[in-house]
Amino acid sequence: MLTDKAGKGVDQATPDPEQSAHHPLRTGGNLLQLISPDGERISHPEFDLWIKDIGDEQLCALYEDMTVIRRIDTEATALQRQGELALWPPLLGQEASQIGSSRSLRDDDFVFPSYRESGVAYIRGAQLSEIAKVWRGNALYSWDPQRINMATPQIIIGSQSLHATGYAMGVQLDGASTAVLAYFGDGATSEGDVNEAMVFAASFQAPVVFFCQNNHWAISEPVRLQSHIQLADRPTGFGIPSMRVDGNDVLAVMAATRIALDRARKGGGPTFIEAVTYRMGPHTTADDPTRYRDANELEDWAAKDPILRLRRLLEAKGLLTGELEAQVKAKADAVGAELRTSCTTMPAPEPLDVFNHVYSTPNPWIERQKDHYSRYLNSFNETVEEGAL
Repeated sequence: MLTDKAGKGVDQATPDPEQSAHHPLRTGGNLLQLISPDGERISHPEFDLWIKDIGDEQLCALYEDMTVIRRIDTEATALQRQGELALWPPLLGQEASQIGSSRSLRDDDFVFPSYRESGVAYIRGAQLSEIAKVWRGNALYSWDPQRINMATPQIIIGSQSLHATGYAMGVQLDGASTAVLAYFGDGATSEGDVNEAMVFAASFQAPVVFFCQNNHWAISEPVRLQSHIQLADRPTGFGIPSMRVDGNDVLAVMAATRIALDRARKGGGPTFIEAVTYRMGPHTTADDPTRYRDANELEDWAAKDPILRLRRLLEAKGLLTGELEAQVKAKADAVGAELRTSCTTMPAPEPLDVFNHVYSTPNPWIERQKDHYSRYLNSFNETVEEGAL
């Protein structure tokens, strides 16, 4: 049953997730692809079953989603360059991976992101001010995780995979049908945390999906340096089935994610998805990718742009009307303006706010520190008053 226009929360009971997750396209050189870079719809009967509900209206909604989160990204990047944000981790080029996967989730599913999933946060219902405030330096956290069923951004590479697995094991013990999805990049697959998470997930058949956005660059190191095999081949050593999909193809990502989530909910255990995409911008706004990346490589991947790909499909189907383009532009402009306003008018935190939310209950150790710091701050006012006399 569709719970929104883009297919979020779809219950697919007909296809067999076990069979799909073990399909020959799950690993190896071939990528699961349902839309070519030229915008041609590629038929694949088995995987088409998982997106059979995505008609013209849903395709247009996915196009709007991807365009809007790109606008969030470009606006936030501009805000950082203008000194309004301290740092920003761009998602440019990874829109299909984030929209295809997040629009496959149910409301009761729980997400554990890295620091780059601002597009996922937007889809899950985070306010734009909540997305911005951590990167502005106004808070130590973003949104309320329980409100949108999404943990706050994890800066430590790969740690969220352990959190996701632990949460999934708890879900399993509760007997709930909730699935858990953990996002991380290709660099994180070399971290011990991710491998330990897969050990536990496989051992206990936890309902968790490991979603790797292979954007080819772990900061300044290419993926080919850290792994001489395809990343989708790694989890098979833990007994976890995997799928390797074109991460710039929103329909392929959606089909793979739905398969994995359905498998998790039905007790089939964990699945690993390698979404092969490309980071078209810097690792963060503190990075200069021209120091380590060939411009020709960027040009090659620009031709595979995920939004351009879907746009070409819409054009071929006669759906990209002037009305649709105006609607999408208006939505992107409104979101961009809201992000800018919420950022530039955001009140600065009070000095003592740093002591809030450290513990869930009053703590004498924290209260003592707060008292000492308060008296220290007050001493400056006393000094000014004495000098004035």
